[in-house]
Amino acid sequence: MAEPFRAFSSKVVPIRAENIDTDQIVPARYLKVTNKDGLADALFHDWRYNEDGSQREPRFILDEPRYAGAKILVAGDNFGSGSSREHAPWALRAWGIQAVFSTGFADIFRSNSLKNGVLPIVVDRATHERLFEMAEANPDGEVRVDLAEQGVLLPDGSTLDFEIDPFAKMMLLAGQDEVGYVLAKDADISAWEAGHPARVDTRLGTALAR
Repeated sequence: MAEPFRAFSSKVVPIRAENIDTDQIVPARYLKVTNKDGLADALFHDWRYNEDGSQREPRFILDEPRYAGAKILVAGDNFGSGSSREHAPWALRAWGIQAVFSTGFADIFRSNSLKNGVLPIVVDRATHERLFEMAEANPDGEVRVDLAEQGVLLPDGSTLDFEIDPFAKMMLLAGQDEVGYVLAKDADISAWEAGHPARVDTRLGTALAR
């Protein structure tokens, strides 16, 4: 992650299917790809394209012109189940998705998403259905997501709050990952170590021993 997560407004792409697994989000044959930007076409690839690479007809919802530039997805329950693959949130982010609403997410998918700039927002079933109905009735309606405030503004002017792990929130707002967080604390870590000599020298018997 390189960019801080900012409040944004967007149309909502509704996909009612439940138990969408990571192999459907990004097929296994794309797992050797290291260029995240190149994963936009891999997102839901087998739902969007024929074996010869031509686009399926009727078009999958992501490829409908009215959803061009959308940043929010509302999906069925248990989104991101199946095998652990970081490429799933990579593909979502590469296509442009920054937030996903569902009644539930697979734990590993949720963790991978938070580390890669995709915000998974859990809502109750009534709110979930309301989001679907709003998106389907008015495809041009926009939802505003504000991570700092942990709030969502719906097209009808109503709002809802969501929960998020405080550390994950901090990392998203800073556009930072755990490695970057630790590296930023290098001076503090060095100062602490200088004031707290190791009780046991684990280098004894090695070439690094004092």
